Amino acid sequence: MRAKAFRERFRLRSRGTLSRIVVLIGICCVVQLSVAWAAEWSLLPSIGVKGVYNDNLILTPLPHNETYGFWVTPAAEFAGKTERFEVSSRTAVDFVSYYGGEETQYTNVFLPLTLRYKTEKDLLGFSGGFTRDNTLMSELLTTGVVLRFTQRNQWTANPSWTRSITEKLSVQSGFQLNDTTYNNGVSLGLVDYQLFGGSGGLLYQLTEQDQIQLTGSYVNFHTTNGLAPFRASFPGVNLSLTHAFTDTLTGTAYGGPRFVSSSTQTVTDNIKAQNTVWLFGASLTKKLESTSIHVNMDRDIVPSGFGLLIQRDRAGLTVSHDLTETLAASFNGSGFLVSGITDVAQGGNIPDSRYFNLTPKVTWKFSEWWKADVSYTYGWRDTDNSIDSASSNGTMFMLTYYPPKLAFSN
Repeated sequence: MRAKAFRERFRLRSRGTLSRIVVLIGICCVVQLSVAWAAEWSLLPSIGVKGVYNDNLILTPLPHNETYGFWVTPAAEFAGKTERFEVSSRTAVDFVSYYGGEETQYTNVFLPLTLRYKTEKDLLGFSGGFTRDNTLMSELLTTGVVLRFTQRNQWTANPSWTRSITEKLSVQSGFQLNDTTYNNGVSLGLVDYQLFGGSGGLLYQLTEQDQIQLTGSYVNFHTTNGLAPFRASFPGVNLSLTHAFTDTLTGTAYGGPRFVSSSTQTVTDNIKAQNTVWLFGASLTKKLESTSIHVNMDRDIVPSGFGLLIQRDRAGLTVSHDLTETLAASFNGSGFLVSGITDVAQGGNIPDSRYFNLTPKVTWKFSEWWKADVSYTYGWRDTDNSIDSASSNGTMFMLTYYPPKLAFSN
């Protein structure tokens, strides 16, 4: 038994190490190539200071206190470009302190990387990197689920390849890798997981206004340290259509099935399940000279720190408007319906939940190198097993300094 347990731990650690090595090798190769090839470089540093207030930061229906926070965020955007090759990133660090109801300190780190290489017929792409954030930020804004307040470490790698067959027809393929861990996750009921998969399909330009895409995909998800190990895979097919109604109005609609097969290993049994989940989505984007409007809705399968896959239904509205050359206003609203695709999660069943938020925001660029942001956020959350719903009111003020942009070529 000890030997078997050791082999299992070694296998899991090896997988996590392998994913990190793949990402690091990719980053190192890209940096080396960009240094050698980039003819044009730019660097835009910045530093921001943010104060926040929230009367219910973790959206709990239980008695709670107000929370105040202070953020300091140094960041740097860089880009390199040649005739065929492009590389870009925005590296940032958040030094965060919260006081009051949720007293804690942590550091967020963002190390993304994006690259593109073009030939006459081929487009090679890569996006990925390392993110260290917190569960409140990462899970709530992507899944609508509130998890215990801790830090999340995530490595991602998403290479892609598109090849033009004719002027109208192209072949697309891609791969995704996600390795996620949580600080003190087991003690908080959170589970580390890995996700990998691939996709391939055809993209056809029907007319100048219409584009159709057919894609087949496969995704594998498994937990790496759960008390009840969970594994799932879901192949699927997706058909999408994009139509340009005018030069300023574009819409996209898509849909297709995912065939989910899952297994949960308990102490006494191996629970297996099969589900068919229909995914769909639609979006509409309107762009004017000083205003942009984006409306979207979708159903997706997303991983969660609960240690299982979640079905997320989401709808959103984003509006931005330039009031003057230096003053802009925006509004963002989104709503989530969340449920578990499978029945058993770490520590029990996952309840259905509903969440939405509304955020108006004003941005003022009051000098060449300075910008101020002020926003208000209202959040509301309800779950089937909760004694009551919960709401929150939050405000944010941020001041950002942008030194002169550095640009050079070799």
